[in-house]
Amino acid sequence: MLRELHIRDLGVIEDATLTLHPGLTVVTGETGAGKTMVVTGLGLVLGGRADAALVRTGSDEAVVEAELELAEDHRARQTIAEVGGIADEPELLLSRTVSAAGRSRAHVGGRRAPIGVLTDLGEGLVAVHGQADQWRLKRPAQHRALLDDFGGAEVSVAATEVSAAFREWQQAKGDLARLVEGERTRLQEIELLTHQLEQIDEVDPVAGEDVELAREAERLGHAEELRTGADTAHRLLSDPDSFTGDDVVGRIARAGEEMSRLVEHDDQLEDLQRRLAEVGVLTSELATDLSAYAADIEVDPTRLSTTQSRIAALRELTRRYGEDVEAVLRHRDEARERLLGLQGADERIDELTGQVADAAQRLTRAAGVLTATRTSAAARLSTAVEGELAHLGMPKARVEVVVEPRTDDAAAELDAGAGEPLRVSADGADTVEVRVAANHGTPPRSVAKAASGGELSRIMLAIEVATAGSTASQVPTFVFDEVDAGVGGRAALDVGARLAALARTSQVIVVTHLAQVAAHADRHLVVHKTHGDQITSSGVRAVDGDERLAELSRMMGGDDTSVGLEHAHELLQQCRR
Repeated sequence: MLRELHIRDLGVIEDATLTLHPGLTVVTGETGAGKTMVVTGLGLVLGGRADAALVRTGSDEAVVEAELELAEDHRARQTIAEVGGIADEPELLLSRTVSAAGRSRAHVGGRRAPIGVLTDLGEGLVAVHGQADQWRLKRPAQHRALLDDFGGAEVSVAATEVSAAFREWQQAKGDLARLVEGERTRLQEIELLTHQLEQIDEVDPVAGEDVELAREAERLGHAEELRTGADTAHRLLSDPDSFTGDDVVGRIARAGEEMSRLVEHDDQLEDLQRRLAEVGVLTSELATDLSAYAADIEVDPTRLSTTQSRIAALRELTRRYGEDVEAVLRHRDEARERLLGLQGADERIDELTGQVADAAQRLTRAAGVLTATRTSAAARLSTAVEGELAHLGMPKARVEVVVEPRTDDAAAELDAGAGEPLRVSADGADTVEVRVAANHGTPPRSVAKAASGGELSRIMLAIEVATAGSTASQVPTFVFDEVDAGVGGRAALDVGARLAALARTSQVIVVTHLAQVAAHADRHLVVHKTHGDQITSSGVRAVDGDERLAELSRMMGGDDTSVGLEHAHELLQQCRR
């Protein structure tokens, strides 16, 4: 609720503080005293349009400060925290300053903030009726929200179904669109992967094959040289024609025999004899192995050409797909797996197409149910608001809460194959508008265009009273200006009674010039003006008891005469009854 409003140098108000309470508070005062400045000040501190002409003559700037009490879980606290303001205190402080030069500043929770933040906060905290730019239902979405809240559980359940069905349809449609949009890329990738696999499979590499082939190619390329060298080494070891007298093996054998004859004379030769015997064995085996190696070496130009061709094919693969054959094989396995996934996309497209169609049908059915429940609730709301207007001096007013198919571009087009496509969003397929005809013979129009300022305030009062307590979107504080314009007598008492009824569930502040309205108040504030030597200034004070009777008497034209005071007393008693 709004706890306090401080106004300084705004219009004729020099310095005034309004201490506010729950229930119904009325603001009264003589013509020209500055009652409207109270509403203007509220409008400014809630993000309204600033005008340098509002600054009090002779002052540099006008300042309006508001203190509001917020619930711990109120969504406004998040907005306050986002701009760096103090968000964990029970009270919220808002401030607006307008300079005589036209510059404007805003503070939220003790921190400087954009003016738009005040507007965002104000829409959820205070509804000012009587000024078109502050009207709570100025956007079509708010008409729909008001009707949905008024419709209660039945509409709420249907709206939840639509929201869930819309998300499901959007998800399936988005998945299908992404898959279809990527079709060209998918086909290109399938073609590329298929070509890569054909190249690799045509060569059919084996792990480690490149290393073995390199060795074989090296050997085949030097086969004649290898065989000649091995033969030469063999002859040097075992061919007596290669030496004068005997081969190396024979010489080592004779040296061994000589050592055997001498060892019996000196046992120190035993180790030398053993080592010589080992050399003899190794030399003999080496000669044999060299002979076998030379015999195995084959000069085969055909095999060399085949090997070199195979190496070239493998090198082409490694140039394209990896640094060695193992990397090429890994690429082949990954490409096969990716190709299988891409080739299965056709089935996925068919599956998603079916899912989109099923989701569209479910969304169509859910939207139809929501439209039906909204239409039923709209009829009840129309009747309730018309009934309230009959007590507010507008007995001939006709109210229509119209539920029509959406046509706006913000909604998605849904074709469920069951007739004309629907435009639908998570809020359903309906546009809701509250229309009013203030008099017989005039067609109902959108409520913002259908009435004058005073009629608009009464229409909004009727809507707020009709929906009081039943709408989750109801703001905690209402401010009415001009609500009693053109009203008098019994109708004025009914206006006051409806304001009092609304005040049972919300804080209500009313600027009025009618005693019949003011007499219903829980708290009565009077804007009074004083005349100085050069300028008139106004202040605000709370009145009660005799002072309140005197103010009510003045408003009825009886000033403070005994008759006027008696009439004021009777009026208070009547309103209390």
